[in-house]
Amino acid sequence: MDFAAALPTFMITLREGVEAALVVGIVLACLQKAEKTQLNRWVYLGIFGGIGGSILIGLLLGWGLQQTNQLNPQAAPVIKPLLESLLCAIAIALLSWMLIWMTQQARSLKGEIEGSVNATLQQSANTAGWGVFILICVAVLREGFETVLFILANLQQSASASIGAISGLVGAVGIGIALFKWGVKIDIRLFFQIMGIVLLLIVAGLVISTCRNIDAAVYALGQAQEREATLCFFTQSCILGPLVWNTSKFLPDSHFPGVILKALLGYRDHLYLVQVVSYGLFLSIMGNLYFCSLRSQLVKPEKALANNQSS
Repeated sequence: MDFAAALPTFMITLREGVEAALVVGIVLACLQKAEKTQLNRWVYLGIFGGIGGSILIGLLLGWGLQQTNQLNPQAAPVIKPLLESLLCAIAIALLSWMLIWMTQQARSLKGEIEGSVNATLQQSANTAGWGVFILICVAVLREGFETVLFILANLQQSASASIGAISGLVGAVGIGIALFKWGVKIDIRLFFQIMGIVLLLIVAGLVISTCRNIDAAVYALGQAQEREATLCFFTQSCILGPLVWNTSKFLPDSHFPGVILKALLGYRDHLYLVQVVSYGLFLSIMGNLYFCSLRSQLVKPEKALANNQSS
């Protein structure tokens, strides 16, 4: 099995799946507390609807990419890396935003979900059922869409990537059951903190891929116009600058353990100047935002405790 394709999708699906599992668990707990367990079936329908919608979006996007490349085969060498760059950029923006947003909303998420469920239960039975379905479906679809976009951005449409995604989903379901059905105590905050760091590193790998795809598009455009010398400013790359990192002889990214480092840390055995700078800038900016969000979440409980003690 290709671990380079399976491991990142496993980690992404596990994290996003646990987020969705938390929403599902909170909603089921609310329904049980309100003695409305007859609406549980709408929760399960919402889960299947969200997963089915994510798969459908993935199939449609994959089909669209194939059709775009087939429309003009001569332009495919240029169009393909440009589309890959666009998907990578969207995945980077979406995953980064969701990481920061989830960290900032973590403490209020449970209250917001419970408020939405309680408001929905005030309506008629059928309307309440549809309200629960939409709440769950949107939560699962949101997390599933992020995973699908990540897979497409890496063009990891392989059996290994599928196995990784399925394994991550199974792991997320297992964690959800352990938390809400068996009452297993898991430090969910620590889990998300660790997974957040891993996610930052995985997304940073997308930054490197984006730079490579843009460079490939520029090179292909130069070849198509038969003037690559005017488009490529360096001997080993077009716009990425000189080669500053070459560890292919003793740590290739296609063999263990380099393949694991590539999957989790964005490691490449060939790196150019622009890739190194972009990687460093992304980690410094997003890492600072992420850890600031974590610190703010730790400060709020301390302030609340101090206010309670002073009152």
